[in-house]
Amino acid sequence: MSMHYDALETRNPAEREAALMAALPVQIAHAQQHAPAFAQSLAGVNAASITSREALAKLPVIRKYELLAQQQAQRATHVFGGFSAIGFGKAMPRVFASPGTIYEPEGARADYWRMARAIYAAGFRAGELIHNCFSYHFTPAGSMMETGAHAIGCTVFAGGTGQTEQQVGAMAELKPAGYIGTPSFLKIIVEKAAEMGVALPSVTKALVSGEAFPPSLRDWLAERGIAGYQCYATADLGLIAYETEAREGLVLDEGVIVEIVRPGTGDPVPEGEVGELVVTSLNPDYPLIRFGTGDLSAVLPGHCPTGRTNVRIKGWMGRADQTTKVRGMFVHPGQVAEVVKRFPEIKRARLVVTGEMANDQMCLKVEAAEAEGLSAKIGEAVRDITKLRAEVALVAAGSLPNDGKVIEDARTYQ
Repeated sequence: MSMHYDALETRNPAEREAALMAALPVQIAHAQQHAPAFAQSLAGVNAASITSREALAKLPVIRKYELLAQQQAQRATHVFGGFSAIGFGKAMPRVFASPGTIYEPEGARADYWRMARAIYAAGFRAGELIHNCFSYHFTPAGSMMETGAHAIGCTVFAGGTGQTEQQVGAMAELKPAGYIGTPSFLKIIVEKAAEMGVALPSVTKALVSGEAFPPSLRDWLAERGIAGYQCYATADLGLIAYETEAREGLVLDEGVIVEIVRPGTGDPVPEGEVGELVVTSLNPDYPLIRFGTGDLSAVLPGHCPTGRTNVRIKGWMGRADQTTKVRGMFVHPGQVAEVVKRFPEIKRARLVVTGEMANDQMCLKVEAAEAEGLSAKIGEAVRDITKLRAEVALVAAGSLPNDGKVIEDARTYQ
């Protein structure tokens, strides 16, 4: 039995990149023609010319708050804000809602959210029963996992959330091969089963998502006979990356183009540097082009020991939106990026906010060589852009932490 879901996972990396770059201009043209939001944001863009990552990086990033704002502004005419290429009817069997409220369409194609790949990597195979404890109402998580399980050939028990004792009872009687849901709820179920004196020997594997999955919890489950794997997905994009039995980062899905950009910008960072995940989906029904997830991660070098050749990322490393309020004024990562753009001498920058409440102080630490008057000029730029004063400290190249932070709030609150 193959350990890989399909041959796409083991393609030569150059072959994969060529296929993605060939699909990219087609998807951009499709978005321009069928999704009004992209007809507007990509007006004047020659889709046929976007055949490289360098060309893609010049297109605007669409962030979640912008998608929400457009949906809210166009509720009466375009409930999806003009981002969906399909409408109500057979092409869209379901609609979901995420907090905000952001509405997401579900298309009619099999495995619409592309979750089968992650479920397969977690060890599930055709003919097995999966106990699905993701929510089936409002948010798409339950449907995301169910449609992926069906694509593999699995049967699904729609457990949903809550009702822990009933979940234990169903597992004991139906004997599912494994669990899909949040890792914390699986722990609750296992603890409740122990409290009830009910054995769950059939549950030997799990695919978890939706929250952090620390090694301590992974080991706790393993001690109880459950091999848990995680995946990274969003309601907007579906699957983005998934864990394999190698447990060395998360392998990117085959249906997305992923960039890591400096927070507050659309500029790609060097490989290995932490930044915001920006994803271009090849889903024709909901063709999101350069969608900023707001999540931080970094590319890992090399390939997965399992033979999968796609790029690996470290997984979720925090949020990219580091907007903070200083002396009553909001300061955004994009403003720090604007300062950096004015000075080619600056390699990287980090704004550190210190002090106690109502006594805020800002220090912009920049990796740049000493030059006469440079600190003063940078300080003037900070004041011009943020309307706030900041000390400027020139530091050695490579000395700033590689954690994706552009703004560090180091204030003390008492």
